[in-house]
Amino acid sequence: MSANNGNKLMQRISYACGTFGHDIFFMMVNTYFIMFITSNLFHSDDQSHNEYMIGILMTVILVIRVAELFIDPFIGNTIDKTNTRWGRFKPWVIVGGFIAAFSLVLLFTDLGGLTTSSPILYLVIFAILYIIMDIFYSAKDVAIWSMVPAMSFDSKDREITATFARIGSVFGAQLVTVVVIPIVLFFSKDANGGAGDANGWLAFAIIGGAISLLGAVILGIGTKERSSALRENKKETSFKEVFSILAKNDQLMWIAITFLIWCFGQDMVNAFQMYYFTYILGESTYLSFVGIINVIIGLISVALFPILTTKFKRRKLFFISAAIEILALVIYSFAGTNAPVVLFAAALFNLPQALIFLVVLMTITDTVEYGQLKIGHRDESLILSIRPLVNKLSGAVTGGIVGLTAVWVGMSGKATAADITDTNKLYFGLIMFAIPIVFMIISTLIYKTKVHLTEEKHAEIVRELERTWKDISK
Repeated sequence: MSANNGNKLMQRISYACGTFGHDIFFMMVNTYFIMFITSNLFHSDDQSHNEYMIGILMTVILVIRVAELFIDPFIGNTIDKTNTRWGRFKPWVIVGGFIAAFSLVLLFTDLGGLTTSSPILYLVIFAILYIIMDIFYSAKDVAIWSMVPAMSFDSKDREITATFARIGSVFGAQLVTVVVIPIVLFFSKDANGGAGDANGWLAFAIIGGAISLLGAVILGIGTKERSSALRENKKETSFKEVFSILAKNDQLMWIAITFLIWCFGQDMVNAFQMYYFTYILGESTYLSFVGIINVIIGLISVALFPILTTKFKRRKLFFISAAIEILALVIYSFAGTNAPVVLFAAALFNLPQALIFLVVLMTITDTVEYGQLKIGHRDESLILSIRPLVNKLSGAVTGGIVGLTAVWVGMSGKATAADITDTNKLYFGLIMFAIPIVFMIISTLIYKTKVHLTEEKHAEIVRELERTWKDISK
């Protein structure tokens, strides 16, 4: 192995360590924080008050995350203007990772009993902490994934780098699913029908936050951005131009809309799974089996991504993956309490998730050069901020739906599987399965009709930029 290839391999491994920790954090926020809120945060003797507070908190989270959607592009624009001895992105990864992890640990507590002694003060402090966590998490997220176009201009090379990154992120995300229940129950004094208690959830937050921060440090030490004339702008994008730049990049907007609608469906199912295993199947520990299965099939599918895109190209791979996820949801919806069928459907649903993410990520990454040629200057982090913005909006909307649904169908507080009525099981199933299928069909149709930026088209754009960029950027 040459020194150059060895350095590139070490960079990719370091990058994967960063995404490993980052997706642990993502799963903690997007999937399991809601379970902590509905099962353990409010524990007064008045159940109606507890449910009321859960509804208020879900609304606060939704409002904050939607409001911050307008901040994320400015975060990306600020990162694009960053110039330090450590590069453009790494300071944001490490500093953002530390502040976000510390804030999240505090959010996994009742802030010294304020939920009971002073609910209004709790809500105010919670909102402040959540805003801080969300902003610095977003900065870290944008910076991490903005490194893909900064490390190479070749689509195939980018796919290999992104594959390493996604292997790390898949392993991190699915490892959370494997260990969340064992960790929570191990540190809990009260099993609480399989949902654990506040001690268990705090331990989970501390362990996950520490791993996330360690991954950020490894990424910072082990990676290096590529210097190139194509990455140099003669003119910076001003704050006034941020939204106009995004609007002019039509392929970016269409792939973002496609991914947003897709995430509405996919994130809803992922967030509901812990509720399904706890309150429908009645075996929350089985969720660990799903995590183990998903680690294996997820790593295999991601590792095969460069080969699959060579054989099928990205567009066809998207359509195949979409069909598999929809089929999995149909099977899942009829599984009931049949554990083997539930596990099979959950695994099948997870199989193509990383592939769809990579197709979308690679397309968004290629819109950096698409926009560079079309608009006349390069905006790496601004454009790459759209992907986490989509995930944040989806997480906010689906998190609110999941939290409110859990309260509506009786899956909160001290409830167990025996307490859920057949009618509520029916309502839960319709929201968990039928609505996501509709979202996924709509998303696939938009992708088919509106997204046209292929690998071949991107290669043509790069060749044109290499020929004309010096003249365009004057």
